[in-house]
This record gives sequence, C-alpha cells and structure tokens, in this order.
Amino acid sequence: MRQENLMVTEEKSLETERMVLNFGPSHPATHGTLRIIMELDGETVVGVRPEIGFLHSGFEKLGEYLNYNQYITITDRMNYMSPLCNNVAYALSAEKLMGIEVPRRAQYIRLLMCELSRIADHLVCVGMQAVDLGAMTVFLYCFRLREAIYDLFESATGTRLTTSYTVVGGLTRDIPHGFNDAVIKVLGQVDEVTNDVQTLLNKNRIWQNRTKGVGVITKEDAISYGITGPMARAAGVDWDIRVKEPYSSYDDFEFDVAIGLNGDVFDRYLVRMEEIRQSALLCRQAIDKMPPGEVNVDSSSKVILPPKDEVYNSIEGLIYHFEITMPNRGMKPPVGEAYVPTESPNGELGFYIVSDGSSVPYKVRTRPPSFINYSVFSKIMKGHMLSDAVAILGGLNIIAGELDR
Repeated sequence: MRQENLMVTEEKSLETERMVLNFGPSHPATHGTLRIIMELDGETVVGVRPEIGFLHSGFEKLGEYLNYNQYITITDRMNYMSPLCNNVAYALSAEKLMGIEVPRRAQYIRLLMCELSRIADHLVCVGMQAVDLGAMTVFLYCFRLREAIYDLFESATGTRLTTSYTVVGGLTRDIPHGFNDAVIKVLGQVDEVTNDVQTLLNKNRIWQNRTKGVGVITKEDAISYGITGPMARAAGVDWDIRVKEPYSSYDDFEFDVAIGLNGDVFDRYLVRMEEIRQSALLCRQAIDKMPPGEVNVDSSSKVILPPKDEVYNSIEGLIYHFEITMPNRGMKPPVGEAYVPTESPNGELGFYIVSDGSSVPYKVRTRPPSFINYSVFSKIMKGHMLSDAVAILGGLNIIAGELDR
C-alpha cells in the first residue's frame, strides 16, 4: 500500500498545465521575422500555428511597376542566400515570354553560377543549423568557404549579395579573366570542407540524437504538401527539375540526384551534403565544357543594349540604344504568359509572368520553395519537444524573403 501511495504522489507531481508560448520572432533560430505560436504540455508541443512574419516588402506587386530588367534587382532580395538562382529563374520566364534563347556560353555560365550558389546556400543552412544545436566549429568551416565563394561572385558580378547578374537575353557581362582557375581552387576547398563537416557530424552522438527521427516527413506527405528540393528528396521523392525538366543546358551534364530514406532532419542534412559534392562536380564539368562566344543575344533583337562602340559609331546602334532606354520604349513582349520551373537550393522556384504587350509586366507571381515547404511545419512539430523546434526549423532552411506575401 505504501508503494502504491508513493506512485500516486509521483504522478501528481508530474502533472502540468498547458500553456501558450510565442517562439520568435526575436529567437535566434527564427531569423528575424518568423513567429510560431505553440501550445505546450510541459515541454511537449501539442499545437502549432506558424506566422510568416512581417517582412512584407511587396516583391510581387513591384513587378507591375518595373520593367523587365529593372525587376531583376528585386529577385535578389527574395532569397539573399542564393540570389543568382533567383536572377536566372526570372530571366528564363521572361525569355520564354519573349521567345528568345540566350547563347550557349551564357547558359553554361548561368549553370556555373547557380551551382556555386547551391553550394553556398547549403553551407549556410548546415552551418547555421549546426551552430543552433551547439556545433560552433562546423559553422566556422562552412562560413569560411561561403566567403570564398562570395569572392568569386564579387569578381564576376561586382557585388557579393545583390548580384543582379542576369539580364533578359543574357548576362550583364562575361566572366572575368582567370575566373575559371579561381573556381577550381575554391572547389578544392569544397571537397576538404565537406569531408571535415561530415567527419565532425555524421557519427556525433549529440548530433544524431538531435536530428534522427526528428521532424519526419513521409514520402506521401511530401507529395501531398507540394514540398520540393532537398526536403522532398530526403523523404524519398525522386524529383529534381534539373533532370526531369532540364533548362539552361543541364541535359549536357552528368550528376547523381541524392535521395534519402527516412525524411527526418538527419536525412535532410545528408542530402544537402551530397548535393554540395554533386554541385562541385557540375561546376568542374561546366568549366571543362565552357563554349566560346557571346553571352547575349544579338542587339538587333531590341532586347539587349548594343555595344558602346556601335552606339558611338553607327546610326543603327544609336537607334537601338534609344529604343531600349527611352521612357515607354524598351522591350515589349507579346501578350501572353510564361512560367519556367527551376531547381533552386530549396526546391522548385519559378516566376509566373503575364504580359499585356506593354514594357511592364501585367502580373508577376513567384513560386518560392520556402513558402510551400513551411506549410508542413505544424504537422511535423506536434508531439516533439520544444527544443526540437530549432532542429526542425534549421532543416527547413526557411528564407524570410521567400515567405513575403
């Protein structure tokens, strides 16, 4: 009888009252804008209501007031981790709308820049997730390499973050002399850092306990929620737009698509690490196969500004220049609509553009992967501990700019 009474007393002492907790937006793991309203039973999460935050920069609405090339500067801000992928995705939709195809050299350079961006994006994702869970060294390794890749971007685009490198019809400029050698040198560091990171984490007991079996997304849920990118592939969905619907000459290249088995945070980490290796492989192939030639369509198409020597020395060049730069002139696509899906580091990214025949889009809508991927957060959080929210959020790699509505 005594023992039974003791057990009853113990159970009563563990009873807890449910409480509501605001997780973010000031929490370091929520990156400034996210707010998550959690209902807790003790430390167990029993209900989740995520809010996408208060960034609200009106990215899509701005598309109705800027011409087709001006809007490229807005795409930079939507995902500040890999802006070059956004530049390319938007340019592809605009070019489809106008019925033009950029020269092969431009396609290869775009591919090279996108894959370097993927490496940088995944490095930040893994590094930030690691530091959120206490692995500071991994964060330093990843960020040091990210800076080396940003040095490459700076040499090619003139900036490190807001690149605005593509224009409709090609690129703002060709890659500089010696760029390929610099890329090869950085890719050597990629191999070294990925090995170091996986040596530190793969068999680390704390890392495994915090990520294995946490935030599981089943294959069926991934498809049902429209999840794409590493999150879907970690859940076993064999879908990569670079393979299934190739764009920008991806069908000229060979690489493997990383697929996970369990759909948990650990598998998302493994998939991203393998994608870093595969992106490095793609970059090497792009440099080896880089074709010579122009990086822009012909200036007579009235899409690209003509070279300055033509403007100064020929009446045709001068006319083309004014046709593009004067108010109410510039490129005017036919009435219609276009959408090109691309494989950004977080998943399917595309811009749906509607033209009414004027020099400014009638509508611009974005399909951002973070916005779609975040929709499953409530489901995969329930039943986990409060501390698991940090691990799960890190695995989603939410970019606040992509949530903007």
